[in-house]
Amino acid sequence: MPLHRAIYVSDAVGEAATSLLVLAEILGASDRNNRRDSLTGVLMRHGGRFIQAIEGRRADVDRLMDRLRADPRHQNLRLLSDQDVPVRLFPGRPMTLAQMTPAAARVLNQAGLDQLSPDRAEVLLTTATEALPIPA
Repeated sequence: MPLHRAIYVSDAVGEAATSLLVLAEILGASDRNNRRDSLTGVLMRHGGRFIQAIEGRRADVDRLMDRLRADPRHQNLRLLSDQDVPVRLFPGRPMTLAQMTPAAARVLNQAGLDQLSPDRAEVLLTTATEALPIPA
């Protein structure tokens, strides 16, 4: 089965930019939906923006991207990467919250999330999740 990965950046809107409760709701619904659709991914909220990587079958990734474009909790969704890939970067992670760790901040190097190249976006997200346990 060919795999596809999309990475996007968007501007968080309202409470989605600051509320831990809203973030927990997003993560919970994403985890359930991604398990159902055999998707994996990582979400990071930083500086009023979201960056997210989503992996799975192309049709499932595209369907999720359509839902995300209509989600009022963010706006100005910009794809950084949208490509077929040989392997998942985030296997076993239906949806994981990535934190801005010191190592991830060094990758970002004071750039804005929307200024990242596709390769640097991947490195940022993998660096931010490398110390996290893979959920059971």
